[in-house]
Amino acid sequence: MLEIPVIRWGKPYTSMEKAPVIHFETGEELAQMDQANGGLIKMDMRKAARAREVLLQFSIDELCEMCAQAGKLFMEAELPLGNGTQTPEQFCEIQSATTGLPVHMCEGNMKKNAFVMQHMKDVLNSLTRGLPFEILTKGYGMEDRGVMVSYQATSPVLGAVLPNNSPGVHTLWLPLIPLQLGLVLKPGSQEPWTPYRMFAAMTEAGIPGEAFSLYPGPRDCGAAVMETCDRSMIFGGQQTIDQYASNPRVQPHGPGFSKILIGDDVVDQWESFLDILVDSVFANSGRSCINASSIWASRHTEEIADAIAQKLGPIAPLPMSDPNASLAAFTTKGVAEAMNDQIEDKLKDHGVTEVTAKYRDGDRWVKHERYDFLRPTIVHCSSPEPFLANTEYMFPFASVVECPQAKMIKTIGTTLVGSAITEDEAWSRQLLDATHIDRLNIGRVKTMQLNWLQPHEGNIIEFMFRNRAFQNSPPPAH
Repeated sequence: MLEIPVIRWGKPYTSMEKAPVIHFETGEELAQMDQANGGLIKMDMRKAARAREVLLQFSIDELCEMCAQAGKLFMEAELPLGNGTQTPEQFCEIQSATTGLPVHMCEGNMKKNAFVMQHMKDVLNSLTRGLPFEILTKGYGMEDRGVMVSYQATSPVLGAVLPNNSPGVHTLWLPLIPLQLGLVLKPGSQEPWTPYRMFAAMTEAGIPGEAFSLYPGPRDCGAAVMETCDRSMIFGGQQTIDQYASNPRVQPHGPGFSKILIGDDVVDQWESFLDILVDSVFANSGRSCINASSIWASRHTEEIADAIAQKLGPIAPLPMSDPNASLAAFTTKGVAEAMNDQIEDKLKDHGVTEVTAKYRDGDRWVKHERYDFLRPTIVHCSSPEPFLANTEYMFPFASVVECPQAKMIKTIGTTLVGSAITEDEAWSRQLLDATHIDRLNIGRVKTMQLNWLQPHEGNIIEFMFRNRAFQNSPPPAH
């Protein structure tokens, strides 16, 4: 039996309490996971400063080189895991078996994480806007323009309470180690695999294990991480976002409510970019916050919704090992049923029509003994008023909303990724000024086409370093 320990500043720790890791389809026990607790984490955090100290023994350039090697190991090597080892193929298989993602999607997410690791120097150059790395290490230094600048680390470590739904989110915390900051991770119970494999790859590449702590465990572990780390990120639903929205110590990540806005100048040619609309909704089984949850246009909305529904409606679940599998399973019983019940209730609202039903052979909700699926669902909303016009679910769901272009920006609400398909320069200027759109694409760009050399959901440099004034000699007379 695979036994996976708690990691306390690089050292494995075996606990009395253990939790089984279960195959969602068969119920087979795949591993035993040691369990941390809040008290253990609070005690360990007294040594958090040591994580930064050991990383400061290396330059940021050296750590970037180690990360590149770790990215290669992550993709290709058989690495230690608990009391055993794990090949890349075994990694994808066990991740699929616990998260409900098809194996080929696990392979795709693995490549995303490895890409960021292998291009870490470019990523940091972009995130720092070309700031010389030694300024972050020393805390101060001279810019090329001859001005002294200073950046102070706001915490020696980043704490992260990680999710289960999509392994792609791990790209958000990977840059911390080359920034000479430690990691305190509370892995998701269904997706501990990426943090543990990345820890193994990084330490194999020469990065000190003392910079890492991994605390699998119950909810109080997440609470302890958030309480004891001066900077932390957490993943959750809208309630989580609302809870931490005004807390400068916390970077919350939740639903994206990502959208495609089609300009009046191009909407009559919507068929020419239909694939952009379909892929934005459907990629990664609709699980990501960067999937489009709604598509907005002033006209042709019924035709657009019908065309997307024709492509997505017939898609049915396949076994996780099938290379054509495109739907992820809901591994926690009751979740899919609750979503399905809410959708059915909200379809009764005025102006809302499900378009996929006529192209689907069977029900939206596909029930199994231990798990469920929800098949793709496209709804048409004749206005932005109905609940389903701006709702996000963890499966391929999207609303096609009819709304005048002049009202779109004020109506769409908070938007993580906004892809505006338009060549209208005046409207583009208004979109650039819209502060409730985080990532903005103007042109024929899918919502999930990220440039890893740009910040995603906040710049981690600005979160982890404080820009401040510093002088080590009197300023020029003025």
